[in-house]
Amino acid sequence: MLLSAYLGLFFVAFGAATLLPLQSEAVLVGLLAYGEHPPWVLIAVTTAGNVLGSVVNWFLGRYIERWRDKRWFPVSREKLENAQRGYHRYGRWSLLLSWVPIIGDPLTVVAGIMREPLRSFLPIVLIAKLGRYVVLAVITLQIFQR
Repeated sequence: MLLSAYLGLFFVAFGAATLLPLQSEAVLVGLLAYGEHPPWVLIAVTTAGNVLGSVVNWFLGRYIERWRDKRWFPVSREKLENAQRGYHRYGRWSLLLSWVPIIGDPLTVVAGIMREPLRSFLPIVLIAKLGRYVVLAVITLQIFQR
C-alpha cells in the first residue's frame, strides 16, 4: 500500500501539471488526513511529480511552434501571441504563478515557447510548486491535528 500511494500521488501530480484535469491537491490532502505517511515524503513526491509535469510542458512549448500554422493546432495565433506578449512583459518571475489553477500550466508551456532557459525555469517552478504544497500540508495538518 505504501509504494502504491506514493506512485499514485506522483502520477496524479505529474498529470495535474500537464493540461490534464487532475487534482493533486485532493490526493495530497486525502493522504495527509489518512495520517499513515510522513508529510515531508508526501510533499516531496507531489512536488517532484508536479515539477516534472511542468518540465514536460516546457519541452512541449520549446517544440510546439513548428506546428502553429497547422489547422489542427489547439491555440489560435492571436491567443498564442497574447500569451507570448504577457510572458515577455512579466518575464520569468511570472512562473511563480505556475501553481495557480487554469493559468499555471499554460504559463509553463509559454515559458518553453519563449525559450526560457531550463536552469532558470526549474528553480522558480520548484519554489512555486513546493510552496503551494507546504502551505496546503500545514493547513491540512492543522485541521487534522497531526
